[in-house]
Amino acid sequence: MQTKSKLLIAITLMLLGLTAATIINVSLNFREYSINSAIDKSRMAATIVKDGLTAHMVNGMMDKREYFLNEISSNAEVKSLWISRSDNVIKQYGEGFNNETVRDAIDTEVLNSGRMIKNITETTGKITLRVTIPYNATKHANTVNCLSCHDVQNGDTLGAISMEFDISDMRNSGMLTIIKILAINLLFIIVFLSLINHYVSPYLKLFINLQDGIKKAHSGNFTHRFKTTISGEEKNIVSHMNILFTKMQETFGNIKYNLSTFIPQGCVSSTDPLYEAKTIIGELSDIYKFKKTIELDSSKEMVYSRIIDVLKIKFNITMFAFYEVDNVLQNRKLVYISNGDSICFDSVDTNATECRAHRTKTDVISTEFINLCQTCDSKDLKHLCIPFTINTDASLIISITSKTSDEISKINSKIASIKNYLEAAKPVIESKILMDKLRDSSLRDGMTGLYNRRFLEEFIDQVVSQAKRDKGTYSVMMLDVDFFKMVNDTYGHDVGDLVIVEIGKMLKEKVRESDLAIRYGGEEFVVLLHNATEEGTYDVAKKIHSAFANLIFDVGNGETMQKTMSIGIAKYPTDGDTIWKCIKLADTALYKAKTTGRNKIVRYTAEMSDSKDVR
Repeated sequence: MQTKSKLLIAITLMLLGLTAATIINVSLNFREYSINSAIDKSRMAATIVKDGLTAHMVNGMMDKREYFLNEISSNAEVKSLWISRSDNVIKQYGEGFNNETVRDAIDTEVLNSGRMIKNITETTGKITLRVTIPYNATKHANTVNCLSCHDVQNGDTLGAISMEFDISDMRNSGMLTIIKILAINLLFIIVFLSLINHYVSPYLKLFINLQDGIKKAHSGNFTHRFKTTISGEEKNIVSHMNILFTKMQETFGNIKYNLSTFIPQGCVSSTDPLYEAKTIIGELSDIYKFKKTIELDSSKEMVYSRIIDVLKIKFNITMFAFYEVDNVLQNRKLVYISNGDSICFDSVDTNATECRAHRTKTDVISTEFINLCQTCDSKDLKHLCIPFTINTDASLIISITSKTSDEISKINSKIASIKNYLEAAKPVIESKILMDKLRDSSLRDGMTGLYNRRFLEEFIDQVVSQAKRDKGTYSVMMLDVDFFKMVNDTYGHDVGDLVIVEIGKMLKEKVRESDLAIRYGGEEFVVLLHNATEEGTYDVAKKIHSAFANLIFDVGNGETMQKTMSIGIAKYPTDGDTIWKCIKLADTALYKAKTTGRNKIVRYTAEMSDSKDVR
């Protein structure tokens, strides 16, 4: 009802202001009217005195004028009356009676100027109006000629008549009039406010009811029902509003909870469910577009680049690192870093369990506790790490850094939204990982875990192209077990397979990550050493040769076996302009080793291709 009170107070103040203005206006007009009325009476009296004195003079009765003047002054409205003679009249006729002399400065001024002067004197008890009117000499043919009796010029002042009126009744009458006006106005205000209250109250109640309903609707509650006692169009409006709110409740009433099934609560914080719904729908739209985009990406690495772009462009994160974790081997690979070196110790890359976020599967915020993650060397930087599990094989870690705690707090508020994108990417990444696994398995030998000949056939062109761009070299080694068929024939294929498996293990240990070890077929293996020198290549070949010769194989029945291998070496692009050609040349060197006694390491030379003994 606050609005109603304000309205009534405003109307009351306006009416009181109007009443005050009316009273002031009436008071001023009444005062002016009373004064003007008294002045008019004084002028009338002055005219009567003037005419009377003129008649006395014409009839030679000037000595009888005192009685006439006393009769005039005895009027109840005239407090006092006196006459003042000018110097010309005194000089011609003498001083006159006692009450015909100049009494004050006003008389003097009027006699000198020939103009009327009025003066009001107010005290607590009464109000007195003093009026002094001059008698000026006139000369008219049809009227009295003053110049015939007075020795003056036309227009000279002959004298003045002063009168004092008690106009105190004016104040009393004015006060009574003001009281009546005030009473009438107050009565009008009361009646008017009563009518306003009677006719406006239902509209104000309706307005307040509408206001309450809108407030509830703003918070997502459309169950409010509008009521009114007003008939006509207003009642129809209320009915339509109730129908509208019912439909809105059915449509929007549970929208927040329905949308939360797609986006977890907490991503958007607002007391307005419609705004929240709008924001969530916008988020869902962006995530949907993101998911549809990455579904068409050709590789897991491209999906990672999309996530990195989202972090930089949508969430305005400028300093962060993006890691992929192998949950089986518990090692970590850096996919992207925006600035400089990682804040984590190097040991975390080889042992991902040292990462607190990965180990605990919880967000790590450095501002929550001093030195929270003890494998981080963030120095003056604050950091926030977000772990995200893709499946049992792989996880992601996003490590965000900032110079201020405030920035970390802002990013913390975005974590839920960031995870929404990761959740959208999860099935796509998982699918890419699976496809990579399937592809990798098709490109690897099932027995040794080394790459197979198919891998070499598919990727050798890429290797050559990269080598040409980098002006790199490859040392090609062809390895073959001496008398391997005898092993299968003597001890069975199980022992033969054991030999092959041990060769695979040994090659993984002896070659670098930048090198390639391939099971070429049967007991033949190819090793590609990247940018190795002649000496380095020969050293690796000797290590492989010696390591295999030292292997002891259990062939059953308490018996053991040792074997040797032959190795042929060629160099790309020194010996051949393609890897395939160099593999062929390495095979030629291997054949040379086989035909000259086996258990050897032979470097290809051009003469070998000319020899008839080379197959």
